[in-house]
Amino acid sequence: MLKRFLPNQHVKDIFEISPDSLKAKGIKGVITDLDNTLVAWDIPDATPEIIDWFKQMEENNIKVTIISNNNEERVRLFSEPLQAPFVYSARKPLSKAFKKATKDMELKKEEVVVIGDQIMTDVLGGNNAGFHTVLVVPIVQTDGRMTRINRKIERRILSWMRKKGMITWQE
Repeated sequence: MLKRFLPNQHVKDIFEISPDSLKAKGIKGVITDLDNTLVAWDIPDATPEIIDWFKQMEENNIKVTIISNNNEERVRLFSEPLQAPFVYSARKPLSKAFKKATKDMELKKEEVVVIGDQIMTDVLGGNNAGFHTVLVVPIVQTDGRMTRINRKIERRILSWMRKKGMITWQE
């Protein structure tokens, strides 16, 4: 059961995920979380580095869709300047938003990777829907109220996985 929370890959940040590394794995699309994955949860706009990352993906014909449990206004204000498709109020870890994003990108799930900072929403949702999942270290250590609850549960799961030798990275 707890293996559903285990990501396929762990990276420090989104910038470790390059178009070349994705293409080498046959990946043509990215579903990414927004808050604490792309920018800190309380930062409204994309940083210059994130804008550049999106441009690199576009130049390499890798489609990127943002899915977030946050509200429409938050996700729209961030995504529209990037011209990135998005799904708001995604209800992750339910798989509906992941499947919708994949269908809208006109890709197969084997061609898509899911990236996020939370095992309770991003990794669990991506794994349940059958995607390759990548866990990134949260950009900041503060969170919104609901996410703080998830983080407590997440720490226990990660600690158990570490004790069982299922993961080797440090927080």
